[in-house]
Amino acid sequence: MLKVWDIKNGKELRTLKNHTNEVNAVAVTPDGRYAISASGDRNLKVWDVESGEELRTLRGHTGPVRAVVVTLDGRCTLSASDDMTLKVWDVESGEIIASFSGEAYLSACAISPNGVTIVAGEASGRVHFLQLMGA
Repeated sequence: MLKVWDIKNGKELRTLKNHTNEVNAVAVTPDGRYAISASGDRNLKVWDVESGEELRTLRGHTGPVRAVVVTLDGRCTLSASDDMTLKVWDVESGEIIASFSGEAYLSACAISPNGVTIVAGEASGRVHFLQLMGA
């Protein structure tokens, strides 16, 4: 469940429901149109920020999703999961563009300002540096 607040007056605008487990992370596209939530239910959900409507569910992880980040152009989102994978998704279609497998669960991910370098943190203590090409 996600709650959307009006920070000017401190009032709740809406609550977004449909995950069946805890929400571990949320990212917003740079244009502010979409929010992407990562959950222990193994899914990500893409929400319309203005209406609160669930637009699509991103399915493909086999473990809880711990982290989510959106690329600077807003076209892709990255997710890190207990299933030891980092996935790159097309936000509009919901399709998996790429997948990286680690040796332990992945608990964090980030993308650099250049929009190409991905950094993923692993439970083993490793930090992986990857390049996103052609997305």
